[in-house]
Amino acid sequence: MGLLTILRKNRQKEREMRLLMLGLDNAGKTTVLKRINGEPIDTISPTLGFNIKTLTYGNYKLNIWDIGGQKSLRSYWRNYFEATDGLVWVVDAVDAARLDTDCRRELHGLLKEERLVGASLLVLANKQDIQGALTSEEIADRLGLAEVKTHHWRILPCSAVTGTNLLDGMDWIVNDIASRIYLYD
Repeated sequence: MGLLTILRKNRQKEREMRLLMLGLDNAGKTTVLKRINGEPIDTISPTLGFNIKTLTYGNYKLNIWDIGGQKSLRSYWRNYFEATDGLVWVVDAVDAARLDTDCRRELHGLLKEERLVGASLLVLANKQDIQGALTSEEIADRLGLAEVKTHHWRILPCSAVTGTNLLDGMDWIVNDIASRIYLYD
């Protein structure tokens, strides 16, 4: 029995997934995580390191790592790549100025990382509740998502404040990961 088979069987028993929630500063990563976990979102300050939440979602245990997106912290992201099953990339849909530059560059840099190969990618086009927010199609175009052939990906418009589409996004990423790493009974 190969090592990969042993690892898959072990993970099948645990039904555990590791998700990284990344994005530029002020994209709404922590708000998304708190909303998914049913926590109040009235007072959220910038993440100066990371938050970890473990929650049960369907038949799975999710370990979600929310890591700060400030420019000074981005070089530390690679410290969290090991054993990642899915990447949730949160985008501020109102911040058009950084989409074509920082946001696109950082995302495509992540997708080239060897330790993230095969990870499912969910792009959340956040802040759709704010007037002037770009559509998910506009964001997909600016981020060059059509060029991404190395990862399963999906983009969804959402609002961390209202909760719109957050559960749809979680359903998609959990099901995509499960179809890859868990053996059918």
